[in-house]
Amino acid sequence: MSTGRFTIPSEENFAEKTKELAELWGADAIRNSDGTHLDEAVQALGKKIYSAYFPTRAHNEWITLHMDETPQVYLLTDRVLAESDAVDVPLMDGFFAEQLTPNRDADPHKYWEVVDRTTGDVVAPEHWTLDADADTVHVTGVTPMHEYTVSFMAYIIWDPVEMYNHLTNNWGDKEHEIPFDIYHPATRKFVFDTFEQWLKDNPQVDVVRFTTFFYQFTLLFDPKHREKVVDWFGCSCTVSPQALDDFEKQYGYRLRPEDFVDGGAYNSAWRVPRKAQRDWIDFLSGFVRENVKKLADMSHAAGKEAMMFLGDQWIGTEPYKEGFGDLGLDAVVGSIGDGTTTRMIADIPGVKYTEGRFLPYFFPDTFYEGNDPSIEGLDNWRKARRAILRSPISRMGYGGYLSLAAKFPKFVDTVTHIANEFRDIHDRTDGKAAEGELNVAILNSWGKMRSWMAFTVAHALPNKQTYSYYGILESLSGMRVNVHFISFDDVLEHGVDPDIDVIINGGPVDTAFTGGDVWANPKLTETLRAWVRGGGAFVGVGEPSSLPRFQAGRFFQLADVLGVDEERFQTLSIDKYFPPVTPDHFITEDVHVDPEARKAWEEAGYRIPLSGCGGGQGKAPLGGIDFGEPVANTYPINEDVTLLRADNGQVQLAVNEYGKGRGVYVSGLPYSAANARLLERILFYASHNEDKYAAWSSSNPECEVAHFPERGIYCVINNTEEPQTTTVTLADGSTETFDLEGSGIAWRNA
Repeated sequence: MSTGRFTIPSEENFAEKTKELAELWGADAIRNSDGTHLDEAVQALGKKIYSAYFPTRAHNEWITLHMDETPQVYLLTDRVLAESDAVDVPLMDGFFAEQLTPNRDADPHKYWEVVDRTTGDVVAPEHWTLDADADTVHVTGVTPMHEYTVSFMAYIIWDPVEMYNHLTNNWGDKEHEIPFDIYHPATRKFVFDTFEQWLKDNPQVDVVRFTTFFYQFTLLFDPKHREKVVDWFGCSCTVSPQALDDFEKQYGYRLRPEDFVDGGAYNSAWRVPRKAQRDWIDFLSGFVRENVKKLADMSHAAGKEAMMFLGDQWIGTEPYKEGFGDLGLDAVVGSIGDGTTTRMIADIPGVKYTEGRFLPYFFPDTFYEGNDPSIEGLDNWRKARRAILRSPISRMGYGGYLSLAAKFPKFVDTVTHIANEFRDIHDRTDGKAAEGELNVAILNSWGKMRSWMAFTVAHALPNKQTYSYYGILESLSGMRVNVHFISFDDVLEHGVDPDIDVIINGGPVDTAFTGGDVWANPKLTETLRAWVRGGGAFVGVGEPSSLPRFQAGRFFQLADVLGVDEERFQTLSIDKYFPPVTPDHFITEDVHVDPEARKAWEEAGYRIPLSGCGGGQGKAPLGGIDFGEPVANTYPINEDVTLLRADNGQVQLAVNEYGKGRGVYVSGLPYSAANARLLERILFYASHNEDKYAAWSSSNPECEVAHFPERGIYCVINNTEEPQTTTVTLADGSTETFDLEGSGIAWRNA
């Protein structure tokens, strides 16, 4: 059995079992989780000691005396309909009063805003007053049948993560931990003085695991204790009157409350970023990073490593934003939810090592009688493993209550297997990434700054509206390609890097991921068209290159590249004719189509051309591919386009020759092994690299191959819990067949 590269959680009065499991799992480090502490018996086990450190909570003795120095957030009330010339707007309806309370200390007429949502006009301050006792704003001189809102500043009086853990674990009457904001000089001094003393009082700690630093991502709850607003990238919980005033001095203009509440969107990462939002991120990052560096320097001076948890209060750090490596952090640890979040952690530059906290978390919502946590554990490992082969993390571990996990012997054995396999991969590869055969760039508004963070709302939790796009990242996370993230600004300023083989632009219209109004800039379309015509490859997913409005007869501004556009009910009088679908193609070679469905499709023939959309596609769907949420009314712009799927009157998959290059359109791509294979073939085809596809390929989409030429080895992994058989094609064209057990991995010399 191998040892090391593993961090085990522990708690009070659990030293003997901790020692037993640490030996079983090969752990070389021990950490405490939220709400737990390591007693002397655990610390005496001779392992490296991590200690979770919360710079801005867990000191109610301070903050209860300075409740005007808690973090603050701009909140938007519900819309209230005016039925006369006056209207009352209650502030806290729909918000959790144990978490949030209005800031009645700062002048509301300076820092709040009342808006007529029917017109978008701001109501003059002289027309409204705050009833502080009732937490209601009285508005006069309004227009009947218009809706009104108040954007108000509120104190956060219960730390959102501690609150989540409190409610999940039924901590009962345990005192609520109140967060505090270091933007206030007195509290900032308290934070650094407290940390300085903590370092002296905890000489046994080797690694300070900052969980995280100063500002919580947007996580607001309703009175029923349910999440109301959650945005893992949200900067809403970062405001204060002083910070807003300082921003105005530094940037020369004043931010409105609307710049934060954003009409109720709260600057979701899906929104096309605006100048005010970007400026606030820069302003906040400057302040946060300056103080993070001080904490890191203090840790080093005390002989300890400084580790950042990528979660909780991570806002302001942005690990892919330029300059992150200057903070002096030794490591980043983050939660491993899938392949995408694995890469989000593993690819972070500027630290000595990265660590993944695997799932499930040792909490009672998973570890309860009758449940089998090993199922989730192996599923989590399989998702992460394919990404680790492409971009290794240095260490792994788990979090939560070890006493809970210890009650599940099957899970204990599963972790033993995972830990040994993790170390074996690292030993065989020397921590190096498998070979990538193509360079693929994701093009969106955020670019490199939010690498592996596209299409996300909450960490590793795609939803109905996002899963058709999140699957792009999840597929790429373990694919034999090198993935880059570029912004529209990059393309406009520098053109396309000549090393890039394929650009992917995907998402719904008017989002940060498709770009919104940026496509009105002719320089962008000129640059990309020239690049594709010269031999580049452009893959569009969903509503790529789309403008929020109909312009110059196009909705997709690169419809000529993709060969596909979307009918927006502006050109219904213009007939659209579909060429016959091509069922057999390099891209769809691995797509299984039921023979009976294929036969029915072939016998159905083609519809008589219809006026408007819908003429020419097969009567019966060919199927075989899950495209996720449908994109309605897509059509080929001419009959030279090669349609690979056009079920139900719209295009789902098409390829288009464009000069020396190619465009490919896909309506959606949820993650599955079959769709990962489909995307892989799309990328090789679009970039004219079909001849390179066979080498290091697997005949079974449920299995993948990772080649390590420097080590002279390769491996084959089974990404399912069931046994799988696959044939692998080597570089010289020879093949080998593998029979892999569920979750299995096999190594060979190349």
